[in-house]
Amino acid sequence: MEGKRRGYAWAVFAGICAALAAVSAKSFPSSLHWRWHFLKYGLVISCNMVMWGCHVNSLKLLSSLQATVTNFATNFLASGISGFILFREPLSSQWFLGAFLILLGVFVMSKSSIEKKVSSD
Repeated sequence: MEGKRRGYAWAVFAGICAALAAVSAKSFPSSLHWRWHFLKYGLVISCNMVMWGCHVNSLKLLSSLQATVTNFATNFLASGISGFILFREPLSSQWFLGAFLILLGVFVMSKSSIEKKVSSD
């Protein structure tokens, strides 16, 4: 059970890093000096590299379905909430309905009887 918990933690962190990559890409306006673009793309690439590392670690402890769906759900929620807080983007009732359904799906999937991942280490 501890391994599964760690797998979900890795998947959640991967989703947060993916959302941070999107926030980094949107945080710098295109009118800035070209040198700022190196920082912008450096942050995007760094966040994506960390995200992939976390995702790979989650795949070692969970099924690919559990790891991928948890990563996606966290990315979706973190991107939406950060867009609302940082960029004042509106969140419609459809977004909240979708978020609820995604969370419900992740909960159902996590409680389902998916075969345990056998470590090859």
